[in-house]
Amino acid sequence: MRVLVLGGTTEARQLYAALEQRMDRFKVTVSLAGATRAPVLPALEVRIGGFGGVDGLRKWLLVHQIDAVLDATHPFAVQMSNHAVAACAQAHVPLLRVERPGWTPVAGDRWTRVSDMQAAAGALGTIPRRVLLTVGRKDLLPFHHAGPHDWLLRCVDAPDPALLPAGTRLLLARGPFDEAGEEALLRRERIDVIVTKNSGGTATQAKLAAARRLGLGVIMVDRPPVAPAGTVTDATAAMMWLESLSE
Repeated sequence: MRVLVLGGTTEARQLYAALEQRMDRFKVTVSLAGATRAPVLPALEVRIGGFGGVDGLRKWLLVHQIDAVLDATHPFAVQMSNHAVAACAQAHVPLLRVERPGWTPVAGDRWTRVSDMQAAAGALGTIPRRVLLTVGRKDLLPFHHAGPHDWLLRCVDAPDPALLPAGTRLLLARGPFDEAGEEALLRRERIDVIVTKNSGGTATQAKLAAARRLGLGVIMVDRPPVAPAGTVTDATAAMMWLESLSE
């Protein structure tokens, strides 16, 4: 059975591990966008880069005779997920989205929920604050004119310097992070507020618990809408779906 797995998320890596044990039954191609400069690669066939839109993906699925697609891209990789829904429908290829649940606030959280990065920048206000930005390296332009804040950007790879708000300090790090380390970082940097995406999962959740303990505000960017598709929350359920298709 020929399977295409989209994405390099934690859930995708769990899928890789499971599929590596079933190479007798599944011929797998992993597709990565190439956004991360040093991705963790599986022991499976890997392609890096885009497909050329919906039509390019549809053609790729047909040429490679793909039997099923697993979309395990980031919850904010909306364009790729939308393209996958459209291309799979046109090529008559079954599609399943593997998407971790989003975070939800609990007692003690001081969240401000916003719809996008522009709204997140506006929610910071004009009074100078010490801000921990954990929104990735591609969504920085809205913060250029967000006020005279002190910025600490944490991301996996360094962004183009032209994208950075003036005076931004960089902290290059890859999760998972633990609560003690996150609390120490917030104290050391005297952070007033965290700006983050609602990515969900456990790898970067510790910052929310640390912010709660310290009474800090969190500006939480909600997930954007995505084209509907069958969805599971973990690799185990995705493997069960694949197994059912291959019977």
